[in-house]
Amino acid sequence: MSEKRCWSVTTLVLLTLIAGCNGSSDPAGGTAGGSTTTPTETPATSAPVESAGAVGTSSISGSIRFEGNVPTLRPLQMDADPGCAKKHSGDVMSELLVLGENNALANVLVYVTGGLAGGSYAPPSDPVVIDQVGCQYSPHVVSVQTGQALTILNSDGLLHNVHGLPKANSPFNRAMPATVKEANYNFDKEEVFKVKCDVHPWMGAWIGVFAHPFHGVTGTGGNFSLDGLPAGNYEIEALHERLGTLTAQVTVADGETATHDFTFVKE
Repeated sequence: MSEKRCWSVTTLVLLTLIAGCNGSSDPAGGTAGGSTTTPTETPATSAPVESAGAVGTSSISGSIRFEGNVPTLRPLQMDADPGCAKKHSGDVMSELLVLGENNALANVLVYVTGGLAGGSYAPPSDPVVIDQVGCQYSPHVVSVQTGQALTILNSDGLLHNVHGLPKANSPFNRAMPATVKEANYNFDKEEVFKVKCDVHPWMGAWIGVFAHPFHGVTGTGGNFSLDGLPAGNYEIEALHERLGTLTAQVTVADGETATHDFTFVKE
């Protein structure tokens, strides 16, 4: 197994600079801020496979962690909307950098990028759900299969708007006042893109769309497992919204689990 680190000096400098910013944009419009406190653990486990595409009994699993000095990031400033501010009794940190025990890295998309034999995969019948609660998107990062429903809820009882910025799929921008509790979307092309709220500029989420079921998002344990793969040689990728992308070549035998760990390094 080998790993290619797609980490640039520019990315490292940018991560350092965000420590002094509040609400600044990332290259795709992301908000600055950060947190070492965490959302509920949601391991990156790929969905059960239902398809005419190639499937099997093998898995690729591992963990993802951050190495280096953790930047000190400022709390989000929600005072511009008192309705948002009063939903919190203390500071609210961005989920730009969420670390668990031993710097396990959450909110990393993990997915197969090469080695699949082809064929179509039926999308899961259950939707992927993002809620707008406490004037934040929860969860912050999700993965969805092409053809699978994405449901966005509004549990805040406040005005939000869901502004999606895909390039391969059709962009969308829907107002969600307090009376609108749900909006549904569907995507037919692979890509990773951002969703933001123009009413509350600190709100941001990321959506990964894949044509197969071998994908997931790490929780606070930093773990992932891509299940139901046939035996073979695969390229897998780990993508973090600010830290960049790491790629690895992994070989897995029939009925076995191959292991590969990723480390995002801030030198």
